Amino acid sequence: MSEPISLDKALASFSEQWSPRIVTAVNDYDVRVAKVEGEHVWHVHDDTDEFFLVLDGELHIALREPAGERTVVLPRGSVFTVPRGTEHKPYAPVPSAILVLEPTGTSTVGDRHDEVPDHVHATTGTPLGSGR
Repeated sequence: MSEPISLDKALASFSEQWSPRIVTAVNDYDVRVAKVEGEHVWHVHDDTDEFFLVLDGELHIALREPAGERTVVLPRGSVFTVPRGTEHKPYAPVPSAILVLEPTGTSTVGDRHDEVPDHVHATTGTPLGSGR
């Protein structure tokens, strides 16, 4: 039986940046929360869109599109979907919290990516309550 999940408590349960935790699932999708600050990595999800909801702070997402590069700025409470096949790089200028919705098993660094820095956790999902 499912129980309600407090996103505030979920976020308080870990401290790692760019290390999303799976809080629940919807059909074949993971609902993940993450604390973010600084840069992620340029990456692409070839076969799936990636949905972002900013719970706290601000998230910038640089996009490389056929028309050129642009950056979308997402303040708290904003949502944005990166279309499949679009190279993108999230960046948080201040400590922030995000919710991401993507198919179960999707890598946090996509199917193709730049070198993954130490502060970015490359995973296909870490259950809430698990360590890195």
